[in-house]
Amino acid sequence: MPRKTQSPNVTGNFRDHHKIIYRNILRTILLTIAFIFSLNNIFGQAANAKLNISHLTGDFYIYTTYNTYQESQVPANGMYLVTTNGVVLFDTPWDTTQFQPLLDSIKLRHNKMVVMCFATHWHSDKTAGLEYYRQQGIKTYTTALTDELSIKNNKKRAEFLMTTDTVFNAGQYSFETYYPGQGHTEDNIVIWFKKEKILYGGCLIKGADAEDLGYLDDGNVTTYASTLKKVQKKCRKPTFIIIAHSDWENIKSLKHSLMMAKKLKKKNKR
Repeated sequence: MPRKTQSPNVTGNFRDHHKIIYRNILRTILLTIAFIFSLNNIFGQAANAKLNISHLTGDFYIYTTYNTYQESQVPANGMYLVTTNGVVLFDTPWDTTQFQPLLDSIKLRHNKMVVMCFATHWHSDKTAGLEYYRQQGIKTYTTALTDELSIKNNKKRAEFLMTTDTVFNAGQYSFETYYPGQGHTEDNIVIWFKKEKILYGGCLIKGADAEDLGYLDDGNVTTYASTLKKVQKKCRKPTFIIIAHSDWENIKSLKHSLMMAKKLKKKNKR
């Protein structure tokens, strides 16, 4: 007689099938949670990063470090330019732990070394890394007036001093250091890229949303407005205005700073 086939275990197969589905769903949920956690961790690290680098335009990049001022974390923007002859740095990190990480980040991103560094006035948010970078073989520059004030205030000094406004050629780029007069400090200079229409204003220029001109104990409220007018005349129709402690995307920053300087001058005349 033919052999009787056994009936399939429908109930058992149904349970096994659901166990597999359950395990897959559970695995998916766990992987999703892990992925979300990792994203939060990544974004949290970015938010708390000590050094941030963002692309401005072409070969120009903005780097930002942070320090504590009046019990608040304050960003300090610097800039660097990638040229065929190496990288030019404008101002140094405010956070002293970020001198080497900035060099490492530039090397990793562009496979080039920093060869020159300019500080735009004597305060530590601009000059803190000058000595360190000089020791790394980088040519460091300030004005002679900045050097005098750096000595007087026990700040870091540059190796090379500029006695007048100077045009520098770096690879395929050219830029000018310009001293318009006293404002934020006695010695504040700006950097002007005439061809690219990029104005690096440092601390002299405040953000378009700033409520005041910031720290002025080392500045000159009487000449601040005339100094900014000279910058306007010299650096016509800039496409970008890079400022030290605010968002650089709003190019109304110079106009707004001049308005505040005029108001402050009138107020001090009373």
